[in-house]
Amino acid sequence: QVQLVESGGGLVQGGDSLRLSCAASGGAFGRYAMGWFRQAPGKEREFVAGISWNDAFIVYVASVKGRFTISRDNAKNMVYLQMNSLKPEDTAEYYCAATASSSFFTGQEKIYSYWGQGTQVTVSS
Repeated sequence: QVQLVESGGGLVQGGDSLRLSCAASGGAFGRYAMGWFRQAPGKEREFVAGISWNDAFIVYVASVKGRFTISRDNAKNMVYLQMNSLKPEDTAEYYCAATASSSFFTGQEKIYSYWGQGTQVTVSS
């Protein structure tokens, strides 16, 4: 079992930056690929970014590419999402998730076994 706890959300203005953190415990963190997802009000949850267990493979959804950066620190059991140039359309609840699947880059929710409780990001215009 892996427990995930997100932090770092908040209310910011358009163009600002935020860094989300996800702390993992209870499992062999280094064995899991990690992903960030988000869900805006009235919309389905969507995949934002994913990172392989060893940083070798990183993938982003097109809408955040060039603005968001996913990273991880296996020594600290942490995964991060640096979000720059935030836009109002980035407003959502952000979730980190863990999967042992090598297909993490597909962003399919069903392959992610463990989820955090989410952290809210609100971007004002």
